[in-house]
Amino acid sequence: MLIETIQSPSDIKGFDRTQLQTLAAEIRSGLMNRLSKRGGHFGPNFGIVEATIALHYVFDSPRDKFVFDVSHQCYTHKILTGRKDAFFNDECFGDVSGYTNPEESAHDFFNVGHTSTSVSLACGLAKSRDLMGESGNVIAVIGDGSLSGGEALEGLDFAAELGSNLIIVVNDNDMSIAENHGGLYQNLRLLRESGGKAECNLFRAMGLDYRFVADGHDFAQLIDAFSAVKDTPHPTVVHIVTQKGKGYAPAESEKENWHWHIPFDPETGDALHTGGGENYGDLTCEYLLKKMKADPRVVALCAAVPVCIGFTPDKRKEAGRQFVDVGIAEEHAVAMASGIAPNGGKPVFATHSSFFQRTYDQISQDLCINSNPATLLVNTASVYGMHDITHLGIFDIAMMSNIPNLVYLAPTTCEEYFAMLDWSIEQNQYPVALRMPCNGVHHTAAPVETDYSDLNRYLVTQQGSQTAILALGDFYQLGEQLAALIADKTGSVPTLINPRYITGLDEALLEELKSAHSVVITLEDGILNGGFGEKIARYYGPADMKVYNYGLKKEFLDRYAVEDVLRANHLTPEQIYNDIF
Repeated sequence: MLIETIQSPSDIKGFDRTQLQTLAAEIRSGLMNRLSKRGGHFGPNFGIVEATIALHYVFDSPRDKFVFDVSHQCYTHKILTGRKDAFFNDECFGDVSGYTNPEESAHDFFNVGHTSTSVSLACGLAKSRDLMGESGNVIAVIGDGSLSGGEALEGLDFAAELGSNLIIVVNDNDMSIAENHGGLYQNLRLLRESGGKAECNLFRAMGLDYRFVADGHDFAQLIDAFSAVKDTPHPTVVHIVTQKGKGYAPAESEKENWHWHIPFDPETGDALHTGGGENYGDLTCEYLLKKMKADPRVVALCAAVPVCIGFTPDKRKEAGRQFVDVGIAEEHAVAMASGIAPNGGKPVFATHSSFFQRTYDQISQDLCINSNPATLLVNTASVYGMHDITHLGIFDIAMMSNIPNLVYLAPTTCEEYFAMLDWSIEQNQYPVALRMPCNGVHHTAAPVETDYSDLNRYLVTQQGSQTAILALGDFYQLGEQLAALIADKTGSVPTLINPRYITGLDEALLEELKSAHSVVITLEDGILNGGFGEKIARYYGPADMKVYNYGLKKEFLDRYAVEDVLRANHLTPEQIYNDIF
């Protein structure tokens, strides 16, 4: 195999076109080996094989610097830069992450997993190169889906200001995670249909030079284009047209489903582990569709990840204009929701916890200062959520719970979640966020409240004495286990409390606990710094109450096993008991 001869990108410089085609086929076999067994971003990686080979054929990495947007399409780059064993050798799968990583290779410059950042990062590399009087090319590779993100447009708007070498490769496959949304995609379509010759050209309008490649899988066209722009002394866009999932029929025909995929049978494309059972995505979708049919004012918004709340293509069609995908534009989605609410609409915006990090200003300024009654569904907000360093869902409590006027709720069961969601949609007093449960779908036969407008009232689910456990959200079940262990070990039944409200204190209840309790334990599924437990500890600061806060250390975790993180943070019932008693 040709791949066996490649230790660095320089090894492909002498390949002829036939060898490059063979290399592309071999790389796809390596991608298939890893992705079918381990899962990961399938469509983005299969769709950019030829383009990445051509980039390394023309440019001289790492002297010439590549920045991959999101970097979920960097696997071919990794294979060519000394990391091929992680794709062809099953025992080495764990040697690389799913994104670019400077700790892995000198050919990677950033650990990137969020979208729309590559042009800005590349501008920074180019600026520092110019300040240092150095040479070399800086190449940003960005997918068309990422162009809708505000930072991408800010970067493109600034790029011409550099007045020096900067090459922006726009990988246009007419897809985001799902379909693209937004007016700029009409211009991309016009450029594709006109062979790049349309007078209306987004990139030229921003002062950038422009080159079009009709077939982003054709080595001759790619190499000619990249060779033509190499070492150019001004910013240039190379617009290449590719097919997402190229080379694997299921991924070519079902692009959305194959953007990211769990392990599967390469022969059939069938998933090896379907999971099954209830999940909050599908349940939320069913609930919202029913709500939409009963009330035309209800509108669900997402930002390029519609299936995070179960809205598959058929469900989006069923919802019609009451479902809005704004593309990769979370900031816009929050502000738009804030605009819908005071005009009589009932907006629900859902996305992942780590993506909400991009919206802090809009939640604070556009939503909460105006106290508009929009609903935010915070998905994968948990140690049980996504496990990559760039997608951690453990920082939202500290970030969101300290914004004035926001009511942040942490349901513990399926029934409580939907009662809170229904109340949030129907009330018109507060902006409300719900931390969607992430530790499985837990049901309760106990009645749940339907009105949460009397803010910051905690729910005592087990009355006891001496020890009180405040178990928030996903850690409520841990609280139940701990309460049972304490009762078994000490003979004293502790009080168990479901706080429900992350954003405020039930001072009456906390004061009442002083009479028959000497120990308070807080459990929260997020970092302790700035979190829920610290608020409880601060309240009891002047008192004799002993407060123990349990949660997660403030750190960036990467590709972790949940059980290991829980043990490392003493988040098992046995560890907590041994710490305190």
